[in-house]
Amino acid sequence: MPALPLDQLQITHKDPKTGKQRTSPALHPEQKADRYFVLYKPPPKDNIPALVEEYLERATFVVNDLDWLLALPHDKFWCQVIFDETLQKCLDSYLHHVPRKFDEWVAPTPEVADIQKHLHRSVFLTFLRMSTHKESKDHFISPAAFGEILYNNFLFDIPKILDLCVLFGKGNAPLLQKMIGNIFIQQPSYYNDLDETMPTILQVFSNILQHCGLQGEGASSMPQKLEEKGRLTPSDMPLLELKDVVLYLCDTCTTLWAFLDIFPLACQTFQKHDFCYRLASFYEVAIPEMESAIKKRRLEDSKLLSDLWQRLSHSKKKLMDVFHIILNQICLLPILESSCDNIQGFVEEFLQIFSSLLQEKRFLRDYDTLFPVAGDISLLQQASSVLDETRTAYILQAVESAWEGVDRRKDTKDTSMAEDHNWDSNGVMVTVEPASQGPSQLENSEEEKCMGAAAALGPSVSGVELDSLISQVKDLLPDLGEGFILACLEHYHYDPEQVINNILEERLAPTLSQLDRSLDRQVKPDPTPLLTSRHNVFQNDEFDVFSRDSVDLSRVHKGRRKEGNTRSLLNDKSAVVAQRQRYEQYSVVVEEVVLQPGDYPGDDYEDEYDDTYDGNQVGANDADSDDELISRRPFTIPQVLRSKAPGEGQEEEEDEEEEEAENEAPKPDHFVQDPAVLREKAEARRMAFLARKGYRHDSSTAVAGSPRGHGQSRETTQERRKKEASKATRANHNRRTMADRKRNKGMIPS
Repeated sequence: MPALPLDQLQITHKDPKTGKQRTSPALHPEQKADRYFVLYKPPPKDNIPALVEEYLERATFVVNDLDWLLALPHDKFWCQVIFDETLQKCLDSYLHHVPRKFDEWVAPTPEVADIQKHLHRSVFLTFLRMSTHKESKDHFISPAAFGEILYNNFLFDIPKILDLCVLFGKGNAPLLQKMIGNIFIQQPSYYNDLDETMPTILQVFSNILQHCGLQGEGASSMPQKLEEKGRLTPSDMPLLELKDVVLYLCDTCTTLWAFLDIFPLACQTFQKHDFCYRLASFYEVAIPEMESAIKKRRLEDSKLLSDLWQRLSHSKKKLMDVFHIILNQICLLPILESSCDNIQGFVEEFLQIFSSLLQEKRFLRDYDTLFPVAGDISLLQQASSVLDETRTAYILQAVESAWEGVDRRKDTKDTSMAEDHNWDSNGVMVTVEPASQGPSQLENSEEEKCMGAAAALGPSVSGVELDSLISQVKDLLPDLGEGFILACLEHYHYDPEQVINNILEERLAPTLSQLDRSLDRQVKPDPTPLLTSRHNVFQNDEFDVFSRDSVDLSRVHKGRRKEGNTRSLLNDKSAVVAQRQRYEQYSVVVEEVVLQPGDYPGDDYEDEYDDTYDGNQVGANDADSDDELISRRPFTIPQVLRSKAPGEGQEEEEDEEEEEAENEAPKPDHFVQDPAVLREKAEARRMAFLARKGYRHDSSTAVAGSPRGHGQSRETTQERRKKEASKATRANHNRRTMADRKRNKGMIPS
């Protein structure tokens, strides 16, 4: 007799109340065991002993409960799964809180790692058994009833399936593919659920754009509310907020890629909502802004910035993979598998997708770097004889135009990007990666950075341009030596983005991995040193330390030199004396001319000689007497021995004033008077005039103070403050006050 499916099976058991035998369905709430499944909590991040002990105790409870559940027979297992709500809450809490591979985590203790590995395996086996409708010939559920059980009891839904792909996809891909494929086959309603979930998935991209203040679809039609704060761009938002956005993007991209990689049949549902165009549009707007925001924050936390850059590169790679999976599933694979008569629709779909992306140049560059578009079009040309060459040529031309101004580097493309994913499959054994796995070890060969945006510089980079490239890498990775960075730049054709990405992901070439990362840069000797090739006005002067060993420091003065007054400066004739020797060489200045015997100086022309009165005979006709020639001057009493006459005192005072006036008068040889002396005399005349008029000069010499640059005394500061406060007591500063006073007294009609 063939065995009945579990949904039709009836069992006979003793009624605990009446003690009589009765028959009931095998799937009945009474068959459920009374057991409480505790909720899962993630491991502590700080490895605090008390928290670690609490986690180990809770995880042990969960592991024991799941192991007990897996050991139940087929009917008991399904009764517990269907009717025990605490079991579903426990499984949901694990999917929600367990650390992902790309999460930040501190290295756990060995005990935590072991219990986490055991728990990871038990959860996967539980979901695997829940998705299997036939365990053996005698223990199975009919497919129709199995689909209804899964769907009506919410044992699986789209969010759970997405989490399962992220957590268990690597290392268990074959089992997970059979598991999810069986769920969608037995219950096609999940396709409808996925179709209804797509707007929510697309809303994630819109939320990221809106949070970053970028123009997304529908943003122009929804004006910003008055009470809503202005949205910050990625370059302006705080670093921690930027970190949240990047982590959110990384989680979204990884989840979508894991789901489509495990279950490619969902690509048709994705493309119904024009997912390829939405993804490319989001990539074109958001990714360059986030890259620029991370590059500009060079002075902030370098470790965090390196982690964000690595996660953003990982997100870019996953977005490209998602686009390629969809394109390959809905266009390329059907072309390869179909006959020549049925491929025209798929070719048209391919051309339509790329025709809608021609304006997304950044996306086209990065996608063409990983998956060359020319190769796909070549496949279409081989498969279809009626391919529209005009459209294909237009698409290829658009891809080429996207590379304008950027070095394509087809020949130097990193071959690791074309490697297949190296999955580990060990039966039902789950390949558990420790939650402490650092971001630099994120999925190893999968985490390739998307190339294409950064232009590769030619091999002739040197000088300031090379220093700028080294500084760009060193700002994000300050612990590296300049010599090591230079070697990496030379190997990767002076592409700093590729160097940074390969260092962070530990994917350097073997020759670079063996180098010392603290290697300093060796300075190459310049064939034309700067000192020997310099030419300027200060070369070889008395202060040129490059051309002489000793410099007269007495002539070097720091700050403003305190020179003497103007009179001493004018009296200093040292410059004249210094120039005298120079002019003596030209025989222009001669103090005395020595005449040799027989020479007559009158023959020489004398320009300074005055010959005006040479024709007058002076004294020729005078009658000179001998007495006049020999007579002496009469005796005169010295003035100091004379007795003063009554009016002589006034005459002497007048004479003294005249002498002073004569002394004050400019001397004929002083054709330029001292300006300081002139100012002193003018000040004295002004003060004398004010004194005669009765004005009192209340200004103090302290107001003037010392020369600028020498500081001011306390007295000067006080006098200046007093002058500023009392300047309104004279002149026209109190006109308004006096006018108000007159008006108040009635002197002026108002």
